[in-house]
Amino acid sequence: MSVIQLGLLDKTGHLDDGLVQSAAAALNIQVTRDLPQFWPVQATVLYLAHPNKVPAGVWPVQLVNHLPPGEGGFHLDKHNQPYAQVLASAQNDGWTIAASHEVLEMLVDPYGNRLHSSRSIEIVGNRIKDGPGQFEYLVEACDPCEADTYGYSINGIAVSDFITPHFYDPVTAAGTRYSFTGAIKSPREILPGGYISWVDQQTEEWQQLQWVDSNEPPKIVDLGPANGRSLREWVDGITAETNMRTTTQIAKNPTNHQLLQSARERRVHLDRIAEARAKLYTR
Repeated sequence: MSVIQLGLLDKTGHLDDGLVQSAAAALNIQVTRDLPQFWPVQATVLYLAHPNKVPAGVWPVQLVNHLPPGEGGFHLDKHNQPYAQVLASAQNDGWTIAASHEVLEMLVDPYGNRLHSSRSIEIVGNRIKDGPGQFEYLVEACDPCEADTYGYSINGIAVSDFITPHFYDPVTAAGTRYSFTGAIKSPREILPGGYISWVDQQTEEWQQLQWVDSNEPPKIVDLGPANGRSLREWVDGITAETNMRTTTQIAKNPTNHQLLQSARERRVHLDRIAEARAKLYTR
């Protein structure tokens, strides 16, 4: 299995270089330590110091000031190579969760067309239940648990939770992890702030279950027939036009203030340790 290389780079020109480098290092740990426990992926994440220089073979994850209306974070270039764009701001480091989201989904489904067959879901009495049918789900590793409420920290950097392949199991089994953090407790569970997309094999139409707000019930919306060379690019573009907290908005509206504050404090502590260690090597 070949090793995929991704590069994190700042296209805004306003982010703290140290934070971007730390984020790249944390994402590298996530894709080498956490993700391969459940998904057959070999990858590394690099920090790219020059935003206008992307080495050959590296899939870029660009931190940007804005995205055009109706565009999601995932794209394929003219050579059908994946890249991602993530909204980022110097005033808010919640973008690290969004960058993690894009990195994980690029690795689990590099070309945005992977489908997984499993039991259908429906909404009964404002609750998500298994249905009698079968859906072909678009494999998006972070969407069911994408709200930053469910993120976790790696060396002071907040990163996204992600589903495991058991998410598509037919029934719940004791001791099984359906997302890395364990926030998802059963197959096809969608957490508040998350969503999932599928094609109904009977109608050949795409639908999406969205849970925008935990104070409101989830809903199922019709997306119509797929249109585009990448299903994920098409779905993300449609979703970006709704009120869903996709990676096009999550960087501006973080909700997990406790995690982000803990991550900042952890980075300060690690910086102090690094400075103290550096003194050991000076004469």
